[in-house]
Amino acid sequence: MTIRFIAAALPAIVLLVVSLQAIAGDDGPRGDYQDSAAGKALIKALQKEHGVAPATSRALLADAKYRPDIIAKMRRPAEKTLTWAGYRPIFVQPKRARQGAAYIEAHRSLFASAQAKYGVPAWIIAAILGVETRYGAFIGRDRVLDALSTLAFDYPERSPFFTRELETFISLCVGEQLDCRKDIGSYAGAMGVPQFMPSSYAAYAVDGNHDGRRDLWHEPADIIDSVANYLARHGWQRGAPVAYPAEIPSLSRLDGIALNTGRTAYSWQELANDGVKVAQPPPTQTRVGLLSFEGAHGTEYWLAENNFFVIMRYNTSPLYAMAVYQLGREIEAYTRPEAD
Repeated sequence: MTIRFIAAALPAIVLLVVSLQAIAGDDGPRGDYQDSAAGKALIKALQKEHGVAPATSRALLADAKYRPDIIAKMRRPAEKTLTWAGYRPIFVQPKRARQGAAYIEAHRSLFASAQAKYGVPAWIIAAILGVETRYGAFIGRDRVLDALSTLAFDYPERSPFFTRELETFISLCVGEQLDCRKDIGSYAGAMGVPQFMPSSYAAYAVDGNHDGRRDLWHEPADIIDSVANYLARHGWQRGAPVAYPAEIPSLSRLDGIALNTGRTAYSWQELANDGVKVAQPPPTQTRVGLLSFEGAHGTEYWLAENNFFVIMRYNTSPLYAMAVYQLGREIEAYTRPEAD
């Protein structure tokens, strides 16, 4: 499950979301969203900000179903309940890697074009699709409309975020002719083979086959280019490494060094001075982060460069980013001629 958010919202939309949160807390809807105060406010916002006819928005909210099981899942995501020892085997498997190599082979020209244009390796793009939906084999089982409506109106912890996503989803349905009543996605409302949230769909999806539509469910060119565009727009560095296994001779020497910061917090020289070792050190001033994972055979340490943290913009969990990286390397191995 991927969580994405466009931070630069219009001031009017920010005010709307705050007011919707307050309204939702007051009337606590459980379905019948079109008649709740928060639902009526959203209908007005969709008309004002996106030109969506009130009758259209009202009909969609009337069709949305309250799903308490979705809220339960949101409160126990795998990334927060599993260690690396339990998380890794779910995604990093020879079978999934072979499927990824086959997916690249089936769309070789599309991957080559995307890699040339955006600088993102085919094996990274494929690994994201493999982790997210097994290359489209499982895109979720929940209607996006139900998931986003439930989370917007009945999940106060993140109501502002999901209200924005629901607003964007309905505007996309009208503007790009998505099938709002049938489109299936994750329990968090992520859509299509790459599992884009509506805000990411609006901002980063690409019409890769130039047919006038952005289709992340059925069109491989759109799917592949959109993932590559997302990573490139978030700072992917062409040709740069992602991560390296690291050795920590003495934890006592890491006093003051923060692990798992989610960013390149140090220069390599700083960590090397504290005794961190890698097989092929980067240049001394390379910005890096230091990660730790509780693996099947004990604690693992990894040195991560910028591109690792770009993957974390797709999903903020270090477990997710490491699964993408390691699955990707296995996919890459299966695409080499000597792997045949």
